[in-house]
Order: sequence, then structure tokens, then C-alpha cells
Amino acid sequence: MKTAILITVGLIILVFIVAVMIFNKLVRGRNQAKNGFAQIDVQLKRRHDLIPNLVEAAKSYLVHEQDTLTQVINARSQAKQLQDSPKHAPESAEHMALFAQAEGMLSKALGQLYAVMESYPELKADSIIREVIDELTNTENRIGFARQHYNDSVMFYNNDREVFPNNLISGSFGFRPMSPLEFADKSLISQAPKIDMSR
Repeated sequence: MKTAILITVGLIILVFIVAVMIFNKLVRGRNQAKNGFAQIDVQLKRRHDLIPNLVEAAKSYLVHEQDTLTQVINARSQAKQLQDSPKHAPESAEHMALFAQAEGMLSKALGQLYAVMESYPELKADSIIREVIDELTNTENRIGFARQHYNDSVMFYNNDREVFPNNLISGSFGFRPMSPLEFADKSLISQAPKIDMSR
């Protein structure tokens, strides 16, 4: 009788220890993914802050390209609005899809602006524009690295929350799935936009 009680108590303690370990692993995974998302946000905020500088510096050269400049500013405003939204969290799949779409549209608009800028040699000679474009290129590279880290963290976290017996803990304690940050047209942000300033 004592042996059966000891075995039962031992099993209860073992189950409790395993549950605590799973819970802690899920917390660590969720926190790492959220940190990765915060790193993307830092770089995207920097990108959003640099774009008006580029538009302002290029405006006097691109008098006949106001539509292109307006598209960039509008795309930037929409992306920034979604980033500042209270729903801006990796647990919101719907928001993440809209956010990725907005950032993709901003990258497309920037790409069009860079293409237009190629036709203006005097603009390419402007030191302020060169500096802003260098900063934007570095920022795009950081966004790419941060997004890769975040997406990897999300994959590991989602895998951890779905496997048995972790799914029993994740379901009971509200560990919701997280959405990776995927761009519909991966070519838009897979590499930093380039403009040849050497000519």
C-alpha cells in the first residue's frame, strides 16, 4: 500500500516537473519570437524615419516625378499606421498579413523611386541623397536579418507548442500561435534596393 502511494506521488511530482519544464520552454520561445519581432520593428521604424528625408532631398530634383514621390509617402504612411496599430502583434495573423502587404508596397514604391532616380545624374551627385540611400540600404539589410531571425524563432515556438505533450500545456495556458512575417513578393525585400550613385 505504501509503495503504491509513493509511486503515485512520485508520478504526480514527475508530471508536475515535466509540465513546468514545458511551460518554461514555451515562455522562452514566445519571448524570443516577440524579441525578434521587436527588432524588426526597430529597423522598420528607422526605415520609415529615413524615407521622408530621401523624398525631401530628392523633391527639388524630381519636379516632374511628383506621382512617384507621393506613392512613396502614401505607402510609408500606411505601413507606419499599421506598425503603430494596437493590433500590431505576431499573434494576430490578420494584422501580420496586412502589415507584410503594406511593407511590400512600400518596398515596391521605393524601388520605383530608385528607378526614376537613375535618370537624374545631378541627383546622384548629391551627397545628402547618397548618405540617405546608404542608410536605407544598411537598414534594408538589417530588416532582412531581423526578419530571418524572427521567422526562425516563430517556427521553433510554433513547433514546440504543437507537439505532444506540449500541446496540452500550450492549449491550457493560452500559448497562441504566432505568424511569421512573409512578403507576398519576396523579391521586394529579399535584397536591399540598389541605386548606382557612381556615375
